[in-house]
Amino acid sequence: MSRIGKTPITVPGGVDVKVDGTTVTVKGKIGELTRTLPATMKIDLTDGVITVARPNDEPDQRALHGLTRSLLNNMVIGCSDGFSKRLELIGTGYRVQQKGKGLEVNVGYSHPVFVDPIGDNTLVADGQTFIVISGPSKEDVGEQAAQIRKVRKPNPYTGKGIKYSDEVIRRKAGKTAVSTGV
Repeated sequence: MSRIGKTPITVPGGVDVKVDGTTVTVKGKIGELTRTLPATMKIDLTDGVITVARPNDEPDQRALHGLTRSLLNNMVIGCSDGFSKRLELIGTGYRVQQKGKGLEVNVGYSHPVFVDPIGDNTLVADGQTFIVISGPSKEDVGEQAAQIRKVRKPNPYTGKGIKYSDEVIRRKAGKTAVSTGV
């Protein structure tokens, strides 16, 4: 059996969960998320505890069992606490500025790059070299962070670029001068 799929989800106080067939709506202090889940999974909400059951032990149903439970758990956590990612700009002259709800990123191009938030995400310029992305959807926060990082990926030779704050850039050795021995 799926160990992830069998684990019940406890709904914290201040979070409302509505199950309407295969559509689940979670509403909390951070936001509201709605998702349609696989029709074969049986979602049960009883006394503030969500459980997910599968119809049989077929391999595809076993995979959907754990996935469905993880998606529900992320919805509950996102609406109660939220998710966030922190990015760091490394390089001479690399900086970020807040422009309304979006950001203006200067990372060595001839023009600034404007970034708008995805969905309910909140973009915050923390100083001139840090970006904090937060929101209720783990999927949207991760997608936003990946798009911003793609503007200027970290260079393995110089270390310059936009990286996750907990990411370690493996540095490569550059070219060295060859001595002719003359």
